[in-house]
Amino acid sequence: MTALDTIVITAVSLLVGGIGIFAGVRLVVDDAIRPETAFLMAAAGAVAWGAVSFSVGRVPIVGPLSALVAWIVAVALQHPGGWATAAVLGFVPWFAAVVALYALGTLDVVSLSALGIPEI
Repeated sequence: MTALDTIVITAVSLLVGGIGIFAGVRLVVDDAIRPETAFLMAAAGAVAWGAVSFSVGRVPIVGPLSALVAWIVAVALQHPGGWATAAVLGFVPWFAAVVALYALGTLDVVSLSALGIPEI
């Protein structure tokens, strides 16, 4: 995986994650959250995902699950709702980012190995 893949992964996860966290907090927790706060949480998750993808992104299952754990920890550290809420709020943007990155991978914008899918 190249550095460009890591940059694309971080940018996509930040954008999709920020929107996902903003919507998730309003729907799951029924609480108001400022967009800046949602994007700060998403930035923490996106940077963690980029770092995890760069180091273990090529390892099937380990890469994506490590990214999910990174999202959950990033949300749990910044949102007072507890670990169960953080798991839900972390899963939603993570899954949306996986779908977006998979779509970009099929278009050859980013390597599918970023999602832990081995390339042939």
